[in-house]
Amino acid sequence: MDILIPVTVVLVSYLVGSLSFAVIVTRLMGLSDPRSYGSKNPGATNVLRSGSKKAAILTLLLDAAKGWLPVALVLTYGPEYGLGAGVAALSGLAAFLGHLYPVFFGFVGGKGVATAVGVVVGVNGLLALATVLTFAIVVYFSRYVSLASMVAAVFAPAFYLFGTGVAWQATVAEVFCLSVMALLLVWRHRENINRLLAGTESKLGQKKP
Repeated sequence: MDILIPVTVVLVSYLVGSLSFAVIVTRLMGLSDPRSYGSKNPGATNVLRSGSKKAAILTLLLDAAKGWLPVALVLTYGPEYGLGAGVAALSGLAAFLGHLYPVFFGFVGGKGVATAVGVVVGVNGLLALATVLTFAIVVYFSRYVSLASMVAAVFAPAFYLFGTGVAWQATVAEVFCLSVMALLLVWRHRENINRLLAGTESKLGQKKP
């Protein structure tokens, strides 16, 4: 297999991930740049603080789609060019890195939760279901969205590793990419971790004074 093909696929995936839809959607809808208010994080949660649920939902869906699309395309059309699950996983990781460090927006991106979900959906639908259920359970009992996001991210590669041969057939590349994404997602939530430890993190549905 020509090495140029997988390298090009991964590079294009990074560029797709670099499309910061939080910024793009708010600009198109005439809203304030999400990097200028709230947490200053270019993600759906911060876009919601603009008061536009439509903008937040669009951002969420598009951020997830840009994680899913490269993986799905490689898994669907890649075998014709000698590309397998490993390249698909690397493409998903590249899109995730693009969201975190977008070349088009000064390498300042979001935390990557929606994009990570999109990648997991592309890798395996059952894995995505298990991960989302983990998120929902943690949110239900703790009311902390940030904590649920981190726990779900960490459990995703663990689920995939221990479920191989039973519910799916994981590859080393897939487990590696999911693990890197989990570590980076936790790192991007380090401020939330500090607030959780200090007892100042906002809970779901909690009204701020």
